[in-house]
Amino acid sequence: DLLTLVSCKISNLFQINIQHRRKKMTNIEMLEKTLPVAPLKLIAMESCQALGQKVNDYIVSFRENTINEVTESPLYINYKSNNYLVDCSCPRFGSGEAKGVLKETIRGTDLFIMTDVCNYSLTYTVNGHVNHMSPDDHYQDLKRIIAAATGKARRINVIMPFLYESRQHKRTRRESLDCALALEELNAMGVANIITFDAHDPRVQNAIPLSGFDSFDPPYQFLKALFREVPDIKPDKEHLMIVSPDEGAMHRAVYFSNVLGVDMGMFYKRRDYSTVVNGKNPIVAHEFLGDDVTGKDVIIVDDMISSGESMLDVAKQLKERNAGRVFVCTTFGLFTDGFDKFDEYYEKGYINKVVTTNLTYLPPVLYEKPYFVKADMSKFLALIIDSLNHDVTIGSVMNPTDKIHALLEKHKKGLI
Repeated sequence: DLLTLVSCKISNLFQINIQHRRKKMTNIEMLEKTLPVAPLKLIAMESCQALGQKVNDYIVSFRENTINEVTESPLYINYKSNNYLVDCSCPRFGSGEAKGVLKETIRGTDLFIMTDVCNYSLTYTVNGHVNHMSPDDHYQDLKRIIAAATGKARRINVIMPFLYESRQHKRTRRESLDCALALEELNAMGVANIITFDAHDPRVQNAIPLSGFDSFDPPYQFLKALFREVPDIKPDKEHLMIVSPDEGAMHRAVYFSNVLGVDMGMFYKRRDYSTVVNGKNPIVAHEFLGDDVTGKDVIIVDDMISSGESMLDVAKQLKERNAGRVFVCTTFGLFTDGFDKFDEYYEKGYINKVVTTNLTYLPPVLYEKPYFVKADMSKFLALIIDSLNHDVTIGSVMNPTDKIHALLEKHKKGLI
């Protein structure tokens, strides 16, 4: 019986691998039959050099087995390369002012510029004082590099995983619309496409209706990382529930619950609108709407963890309602107030795992936390870049439902 079970598992794994290879070959054939827009070049700003290197390595590996015959088209010059990264820098003067410098030509290329506006680990000196780089500093450096290109690139694409000023996407009373202004500014500088992830409100793209704007979501990567880390999780109605921590994250929770076929709940934030603390109205309480969570594992889905107070309060309330394990999935782990409270809530059993992507800077200490799970996005980014360089459809990338269903099938058979 054991031998039969092992044989069945090997056979199933073999069939899944064949299907995966066939699908991969179809994608390769599509790329081979499509001319690239222009020779590919990738700029990883200092804020995301590690991620940029991983993305570069994936693109190199993608193209090793494509274009089997040498073509005379100039569009295939440097198509295969060991490195697509451009050497550049943004040195600063003693006053703190800076300039963008490209150390090699990018003329006629399809240029992709990656930046992480949330990387606070980088510093610079202003009149002898050390400053940590803010999102404003990173955004200015991005514009400097675009300006250094001075119109030489065939096309400029900006990859900004955390969209600059995305939380200031709408106006309340007399306020600036920073995100819309930034998008218009990049558009005016000649940026053709802006690629971001889990935009706080994707409707901000209305500021640049005639330009390319794509916001990708990482649900497949979340589930893949979670299934690997917690193999005994059971994605069915009896054992799992998806919870939105507020009304703003509802669309993420709805997608998760539908694709997994499980129930969903929601908290809404009751705020005190008579007072303002740190620029916002304080939360009085989190009220829960949904079915009984007793004994069920719960996945809380949101776009970011800033200070984490709201997320942790939601997790605590779920445990007080006798929920089983609590898993947090968030695209951006900013952890602006540090990890002390997360450590405390983990020790008390309020949270079990925190899954976040490597799209923004993660401090080294986070990798030592027993509750941390990384969802690696580098291969996904490389696929997006390679597809856009060929101007082929990215519909399957935008909608990962089929990949999630295949992942669930593999999890059910114990192949993950």
